[in-house]
Amino acid sequence: MTNPSTTDLVARAQELYEDLQFTAARDWKKADPSRKVVGYLPVYIPRELIHAAGMLPLGIMGGGDNLEVIHGDAYYQSYICRIPRSTIELGVSGRLDFVDGMLFPSICDVIRNLSGMWKMLFPEVFTKYFDVPQTYEDEIGGTFYIGEMRDLLDDLEKIAGRKITDDQINESIKVYNENRALVNELYELRSVVPWQAPASEAYLIIRAGLVLPVEEHSVMLRQYIDAAKAEKRPIKDNSKVVVTGMFCEQPPLNLIKSLELSGCYVVDDDFMLVSRWLIGDVPTTGDPVYNLSQAFLHQSMSTAAKYEPDLAEKGQFLVRSVKSSGAEGVIFASTSFCDPALLDRPMLQNVLKDANIPFIAFKYAENSGQMQPIREQAGTFVDSIKLWSAA
Repeated sequence: MTNPSTTDLVARAQELYEDLQFTAARDWKKADPSRKVVGYLPVYIPRELIHAAGMLPLGIMGGGDNLEVIHGDAYYQSYICRIPRSTIELGVSGRLDFVDGMLFPSICDVIRNLSGMWKMLFPEVFTKYFDVPQTYEDEIGGTFYIGEMRDLLDDLEKIAGRKITDDQINESIKVYNENRALVNELYELRSVVPWQAPASEAYLIIRAGLVLPVEEHSVMLRQYIDAAKAEKRPIKDNSKVVVTGMFCEQPPLNLIKSLELSGCYVVDDDFMLVSRWLIGDVPTTGDPVYNLSQAFLHQSMSTAAKYEPDLAEKGQFLVRSVKSSGAEGVIFASTSFCDPALLDRPMLQNVLKDANIPFIAFKYAENSGQMQPIREQAGTFVDSIKLWSAA
């Protein structure tokens, strides 16, 4: 049987991306009356626990630029980001009426308040504000996080109507280890030969994992990586850049494409961090909840939504990203009114200045329509990189 082409795979992934009825998840649930779907918002949820319960973790990243927000604007003030308003719109318009539970991670005050809003609007749906540790000492943050995951497991067992065993969780960890390894392999391919796996394509392929069963998504990832390696694509005179600040509200696809059209090879980013939040494999033997806790505390990505007590380490993840990916500069792209990203940015910019790494910054919203100013700014940045590197 012939493997699908990158064109076919990207078309399928874009279909999933544009489907605001979440048809793939609906069909998965319809196939077996016992199946349940648990939605989650950015940035991180231990999806292994949901999977071990036999449920589908469904990533909700807002409504994107194809959703007209009509009712959602009535629930929130105008000076916050768009993701809560578009998520409310998804809910009140019936697009999430098949979801059995919703998890709201501790990203910021807005998402915390959204969990309370969801409880009032949809009292029949299991809704939980899922907290993660802000102290990274095993006996404090580790103990707290183990307790949070145990509480979540208790809730999932009530929904599933059965006990969730350690063996089942360890098996789910194994499955997600494989998925994260494939996501990382795709990022590595982008950093080495970015013309073979454009960021706009890789974004769609990885984002498909938010709505597909993880096993199916891993197959898609492997097929795309193999197809991208086999294709012959022209090399462009682009500059490699790292894009950061998009860890929560996702950029419009046209924004990523605009960066590419402006002359950027996006070789690293913080899109959909849940797909690669844990660094390296989580052990698949022993106490799985303890292992997940240890991985979160000591082997997890850095982002503005995560507290870092070591000031000397602040921003170094960005420097390492530039060096490991071979990037020539950094683009700070933060959603409007995102307090974590915008408060972090001056500190990160100072770190880049000290490391002599060029950068620019702009803001966006998930429904950004006018891309020309962003394209011009990014194009000027790329030109300046080439100019000064040649001087």
